[in-house]
Amino acid sequence: MPAWPGGPCPSCGEDVPENLIRCFNCRTLLNSDLVADSVEIPVFVPLQELDVYVDVAPAGYFVGCPRCDKELRIAKKYVGQKVVCKHCEGPFVLEFAPEGKVEMLAAYAPCPTCQQELRASPKYLGQKVVCKHCSGHLNFVES
Repeated sequence: MPAWPGGPCPSCGEDVPENLIRCFNCRTLLNSDLVADSVEIPVFVPLQELDVYVDVAPAGYFVGCPRCDKELRIAKKYVGQKVVCKHCEGPFVLEFAPEGKVEMLAAYAPCPTCQQELRASPKYLGQKVVCKHCSGHLNFVES
């Protein structure tokens, strides 16, 4: 049988446009060749969950003192300013430029999920990483 030609529904009398399978009003099949079981319902296949990465900016840095080479933990707010080493009391300007004398050993930041402090090597700045404490997905951004 061809597609529904349009006109009144055989069950409820509602005017139904052409080329429809079911009546809008009573949901009756309009094509006698179709039976209710002829329409297959597809199997539900869940989509793969996407990992969400949270941007995390360093709260500070671990640097090597240019005078005594001991490791210092310095907050990000002191970048570009003159600081003093707590070991040798030698002053220096905290700059990470290629020609600068200060070597960044690592950056630190709290994990936004578990609040544990993370220490990341400079090679991981700008990379997507996973928290070692809670396995949260992070994007350690450079700032």
